[in-house]
Amino acid sequence: MRDRELIRDALSIFHAALDAAKAESAVRRHLSISRRSLKIGKLRVGLANFDRIFFVGLGKAAAEMGKATEHILGPALTGGLVLTKHGHAQCRLRRLRVFEAGHPIPDEHGVSASNQIVELLKELNARDLLIVAVSGGASALLSAPANPVTLAAKQETTDLLLRVGANIGELNAVRKHLSLLKGGRLAALAYPATIVGLLLSDVIGDPLDTIGSGPTAPDLTTFADAIAVLERFDLLHRVPEVVHRRLEEGIRGEIPETPKPRDPLFENVHNVVIGSNSLALEAAAKDARRLGYRPLLLSSTMQGESREVARVHAQILREIVASGNPVRSPACVLSGGETTVTVHGAGKGGRNQEFALAAAMDIQGLSNVLVLSAGTDGTDGPTDAAGAIATGETVCRAAAFNLNSSEHLGANNAYPFFDALGDLIRTGPTGTNVMDIHLMLAR
Repeated sequence: MRDRELIRDALSIFHAALDAAKAESAVRRHLSISRRSLKIGKLRVGLANFDRIFFVGLGKAAAEMGKATEHILGPALTGGLVLTKHGHAQCRLRRLRVFEAGHPIPDEHGVSASNQIVELLKELNARDLLIVAVSGGASALLSAPANPVTLAAKQETTDLLLRVGANIGELNAVRKHLSLLKGGRLAALAYPATIVGLLLSDVIGDPLDTIGSGPTAPDLTTFADAIAVLERFDLLHRVPEVVHRRLEEGIRGEIPETPKPRDPLFENVHNVVIGSNSLALEAAAKDARRLGYRPLLLSSTMQGESREVARVHAQILREIVASGNPVRSPACVLSGGETTVTVHGAGKGGRNQEFALAAAMDIQGLSNVLVLSAGTDGTDGPTDAAGAIATGETVCRAAAFNLNSSEHLGANNAYPFFDALGDLIRTGPTGTNVMDIHLMLAR
């Protein structure tokens, strides 16, 4: 089978995963209203208990989640706002104000919008219901810093953690303790209102306190955990002084900890996970089967250094070609999760493009095989691509363009490599974010 046919099938399978993970569809599956009650998943709340219903949407899929909520609730929705990444407000909203801000590095737009959220929360009372929709990117977007931390200090700290390859749990442990709203503090400010959290998970295992840094969930991390993360990466004395000072004051008990489990403020908080990576992978497997492949789902919890995880996947693909194990050809092997990249060079790319480039080097020379790695949110690192595709011919084709795969990988420079080959995946904003999809085809 020629590469272009494999590419066609791979893109079909990837888009099947995206369709299953669409935020608007996820909200519609879990939220409904009748004359007397509001149903959220298995939870039902009586409308007679509330005078007003507000909505706050946070993350890359916030606009789509807001659109679905507006449609479902109609005039029962009092108002609210949406905070999403620049360029991700693709739909028109009637009752909700829309704010756009920077991601993954927070910016002043995020601070301004976060302050608007704080003002809204202060107005709530026990007769109010607040729907909080959280999707990937919420942590960076919800960027109001806690005293004495400044936006510049948060930006520098976030950039340092990203560059050393801190995973989402480590990153959020620090961010929650530098923020006014993360780590359950949004719920604390909204108390005594009733809160319903609609969570589109972009975190391995779907832990409530890590999705979007858990603005509506009890925080399981502490100031000591945040210090430990910085020490682990030898960053404690590289972060801005105000960050170090706040964390030390927290350890000494001079600053209150984030709200913890069994805090009474969470008695009227109900969090529901409405979408995840595993649901997207199941849809991808179904489409692969339709196209004539034998699907094998490895895991929805892949993590680690992107290039190393990619090489493991490439070796599985080699084994399929050589022996038919662990699944016979035609085969589609699927995995999901979120890898990390330790930045050593000054190149341009993202974890999915780096995954594809590392895999390309290890499947070099194989016929009728393909590796695709892409982010379900449509963006991969600071680029306009969701990811990239590699085949057994990629390295050879690149050499004809005077592109050295080893040099580009060493410089974390996968974007121009795949751009020259025409093998970047560009979807634009997808309206969802449930981590990454990796797929391998052997025909």
